[in-house]
Amino acid sequence: MSDWQRLDPRMLVVEPVSELRRFLPVLLGALLAGGFARGGGLGWELLAVAVPVAIGVARYLTTRYRILDGRVELRRGLLQRTLRTAQLDRVRTVDVTASLVHRVLGLATVRIGTGAGAEQDLELDGLRAPQAQELREALLARVAHEAHAPDVADAAAPPAAPTERPVLRLDPGWARYAPFTSAGVVAAAALLGVASQALPDSAWRLDRLPDLAPAGWGWLLLVAVGVLAAAVSSAVLAVLGYLVAHWDLTLTRTPTQWRLTRGLLTTRETSVEDARLAGVVVREPLGLRLAGAAELGAVVTGLGQGEKGTLTLVPPAPRAVVDGVAGAVLGDDRPTDAPLTAPLRTHGPAAVRRRRLRALAPAVVLVALVAASVVADLLTPWSLVLALLVLPAAIALGEDRARSMGHLASEGFLVSRSGSLARHREVLGAEHVIGWTVRDTWFQRRSGLVTLEATTAGGSQRVQVLDVPEHDGLVLAAALTPDLLAEVGYRTPPSQ
Repeated sequence: MSDWQRLDPRMLVVEPVSELRRFLPVLLGALLAGGFARGGGLGWELLAVAVPVAIGVARYLTTRYRILDGRVELRRGLLQRTLRTAQLDRVRTVDVTASLVHRVLGLATVRIGTGAGAEQDLELDGLRAPQAQELREALLARVAHEAHAPDVADAAAPPAAPTERPVLRLDPGWARYAPFTSAGVVAAAALLGVASQALPDSAWRLDRLPDLAPAGWGWLLLVAVGVLAAAVSSAVLAVLGYLVAHWDLTLTRTPTQWRLTRGLLTTRETSVEDARLAGVVVREPLGLRLAGAAELGAVVTGLGQGEKGTLTLVPPAPRAVVDGVAGAVLGDDRPTDAPLTAPLRTHGPAAVRRRRLRALAPAVVLVALVAASVVADLLTPWSLVLALLVLPAAIALGEDRARSMGHLASEGFLVSRSGSLARHREVLGAEHVIGWTVRDTWFQRRSGLVTLEATTAGGSQRVQVLDVPEHDGLVLAAALTPDLLAEVGYRTPPSQ
């Protein structure tokens, strides 16, 4: 594909629609202005539609791409022409996405991640769906072939088609775990915000609601009904969002890559080179833990600094399923001493006190402020009673944080766990650690604690070991990367 290629002509529909969506606020403003203008015609409205349509058509006509001499080139622009180039040996991820409009027209978008930041990634929008799949396969095959070719003669040979092995297929029944996440609450809040702007003010006259309740119930019944309605609506929205985002999720394994496909309205297919998967993150929010579930993310290296360093492999699912997929990613076939299940090393009494204090201090400050407001006759005494209920919750939170905190060096992996309401267990391969950062605040120094941070190659992903004794942290770093610490003259300290 050495010649410049034009996008599919059906993009003449997609590009104007995309531009109209971007210009939607301006278009609505023009429509309102035209409606209020006396004797006004359709001039502003037509102009507001014609401009984005013209931009979309111009974008299609000026966009070209080609693959030449081990690189991908994308050229676009009329008044200001830009040319982006990505070397095949710099390709980190290849995503194939298709929105509802794209799927109706039989098109897809190929996004090539280069590891130089999101602004440097290449996006080929408007390829035919079979062509997009062929391009994805060709890119990943050439990348893998160049990375593993022993000599020029072998490099000239066409790469063999990789064999795929299914690892995970989504069970729609796992959507029952969606209400235990915060997704439903966020969606319900967003829906309430839209409704508050769309409905007239008369619909929000809450002072009239007690009149609708049976005698003697008043606000009590209305609050109970409101809480129940909010819980049901958030649960329904969470389940629907789960199914739309993760429908038909399939995780497959090839000899050199991991492939993840999912989505109902907008389908997305992500391929990641095996060497870029540095570890996993098992997320256990409080709700999922109570339901016996978790979700799994993969730590992906080679991403830009502005990009997220994790890729969700398993949405909320039974914990056994999450552990099985995590073991497959780590290549661990010894579940008895696996990094995912082995007991962690505790951080000592000083770290436990610090976790308890950090959870209890905000609650004490809140109670003190409410008490001062009650004394100043700004709040009722019942407010102080409600504020005091926060103290037991803060104590329980501190205890759970202290129990969750720990670290381990196991089978060549750095393992770290922390958090309570959003607990997570991170497992990072030692070969992917490119540096260590030791941080300590004034309060940590007084307790002999530090925060040890392992950095990876690119992206924003960093694995932190919170409030670890300084000696234990240095021993951990030396055990995982002895050569790295030896370069700066560090020797493993004697055991204490």
